[in-house]
Amino acid sequence: MTLPERGLTREAVLAAMKERKARDANWRAARTFSLIYPAGEDVDEILADACNLYLYENALNPLRFPSLREMEIEVVGDTAELLHAPAGAGGCLTSGGTESIVMAVLAARERARAERGVTQPTLVAPRTAHPAFAKAAKYLGLELKQIPVGSDLRADLAAAARLVDERTALVVGSAPNYPFGTVDPIPELAELAGRGGISMHVDACLGGFLLPFWERLGEPVPPFDFRVPGVTTLSADVHKYGYCVKGASVLVHRDEEHLRRYQRFVYSDWPGGLYFSQAIAGARPAAPIAAAWAVMHRLGEAGYVALARRVRDATRRIQAGIAAIPGLRMIGAPVMSVFAFSSDRADPLAIADRLDERGWCVDRQKDPDAIHLMLSPRHADVAEEFVADLRAAATNAGARTSGEARYS
Repeated sequence: MTLPERGLTREAVLAAMKERKARDANWRAARTFSLIYPAGEDVDEILADACNLYLYENALNPLRFPSLREMEIEVVGDTAELLHAPAGAGGCLTSGGTESIVMAVLAARERARAERGVTQPTLVAPRTAHPAFAKAAKYLGLELKQIPVGSDLRADLAAAARLVDERTALVVGSAPNYPFGTVDPIPELAELAGRGGISMHVDACLGGFLLPFWERLGEPVPPFDFRVPGVTTLSADVHKYGYCVKGASVLVHRDEEHLRRYQRFVYSDWPGGLYFSQAIAGARPAAPIAAAWAVMHRLGEAGYVALARRVRDATRRIQAGIAAIPGLRMIGAPVMSVFAFSSDRADPLAIADRLDERGWCVDRQKDPDAIHLMLSPRHADVAEEFVADLRAAATNAGARTSGEARYS
């Protein structure tokens, strides 16, 4: 591939892009699960307005673009308040959950080194924790120790206690985890970490902008946020159930002055002057920051509660439909709108293939083989259509030939 000798017309460029885009997942028709979280035309419009307004700016230098710094502070502050952070909490926006997690691991590693003299740190996380923790451990030189999960698909506390020792830099819990939608026993894990002066991170990238409003709807939500003593950092993705464009995630430290300093990077030993960054990126796109501020202030608490109600409605209807199809069964007891299900009669991966043929983009899992869904507000409009196609797919998938499922 080479650059064209002469630049193409604007019309030709857009036509070529639209031709390629036609092969992408049809998320606007609510036939895609996870990846994108459409919340309606009103949200689409404010996101587009905010992104266009800040299409070219660079958030690297807040002195030149103070409006971006102001919006970031407000987004972080609003998120911290939503998650019941105490006075003195602080944090930053990152490009997504992975960067938030990497920075939380970095801060924990540096804290363990500075305060406890840990030179060969370990990271203790449930086996169901997001792969970003394994990535962070590899990049930052920590040994990853996985906590097995119990029959409830939550971190096994007795196993966790055996893994946590003087080398542990960070203990992790998910709220909820991606594979099964269960929330780990956060208070117990935090207490275990706190006894040793160890940092405790809650990965609420999925739940951080939905569980608080799920709770407002009267749904049972296990304790997971800064109301739990011992939780030192928490990540929440604005570009998931905050309904922002990619990529915008918030990392919050319980104590900004004490804990966040381990995250910062400051450098002056070069001719270019003082260089400062809060996370991995140097130059930072302004559009996600502006879009996060815009959508949070456009929706407000009432808007988020209304969208949470639609997500709950879609979840109830689709899970009820799954339960009514012979052979299908939910895996575990998911807390919100992310869950997996399998089949005792047919190969679940074959069922997923049949759904693909009908235009649905579902995710697949192993251990056990399962179909994974994460619902958005738009799925409330297609719940019955999906269940009908799922019933047909389950009927036509063929008999199950794989072994017994590991989890029940």
